[in-house]
Amino acid sequence: MDIRAMTLAELEMVLEWAAAEGWNPGWQDAASFYAADPDGFLLGLVDGVPVASIFAVRYGAGFGFIGGYIVRPGWRGQGHGMAVWRAGMAHLAGRNVGLDGVPAQQANYARSGFVLAHRNVRYEGQGSGLPAEDRVLPLGAPDFDAIVAYDRAFFPAPREKFLRHWLAQEGSIVLGVRDVHAADAALLGYAVLRPCRSGFKVGPLCAETPAVADELLHALRGRVPAGAPIYLDVPEPNRAAIALAEQHGMRPCFETARMYTGPAPDLPLARQYGITSFELG
Repeated sequence: MDIRAMTLAELEMVLEWAAAEGWNPGWQDAASFYAADPDGFLLGLVDGVPVASIFAVRYGAGFGFIGGYIVRPGWRGQGHGMAVWRAGMAHLAGRNVGLDGVPAQQANYARSGFVLAHRNVRYEGQGSGLPAEDRVLPLGAPDFDAIVAYDRAFFPAPREKFLRHWLAQEGSIVLGVRDVHAADAALLGYAVLRPCRSGFKVGPLCAETPAVADELLHALRGRVPAGAPIYLDVPEPNRAAIALAEQHGMRPCFETARMYTGPAPDLPLARQYGITSFELG
């Protein structure tokens, strides 16, 4: 098998593989993912036929994230998955590497040096079509620097290139709450909603207090047609985030194991109510 970096068009193809596996990627995710690290999306080919993929995305100088680990049906059990896995890990050599894996694969990831940090739980709910609270406002290009600065606390490394595309996805909505009493009107929280193959996903959702998180989720549900699916990926250690999802009538439908090869980054999970993406962290 030959293994090489994907083109953007090939990444779009692999996200269709992911959709067939039930992973429900966003319609515009490919360009955002690719911007994070164009060399970090690896494709395995047998006689020119694409059969396997892995995302091994580098952030900053010392962090990486694994996702998009797929072997196409009909090509499984032949060693192709292990080949792309090794190539992906080699691309991230010397870094602390994270992933969100299904619990059934925890033991396999542990054999590659990954240690469980916490669970993430996907909650499914419905749109409400209701109006937002007055202080929840749309954020746009003029707010980009403020969002990047606020977001920096919630991820182990800088991800400005990724955010520049993620926040501008066609059909996405970016909302924030600002401290109107502060001279700089600092952000008290922000959230992103994007359309996916099925319904809409929220991610990230970060807030200084449960009340701000509630305002943001209420506003995002209001932007989703009543009855349409909406998903929120909650880090389980944040009990307030679980309570928030339950208060909004959301129910668990999926979970992942967040694991790292090195020490778990010191992230403020108590203020992180929604993970950005299981594929890229």
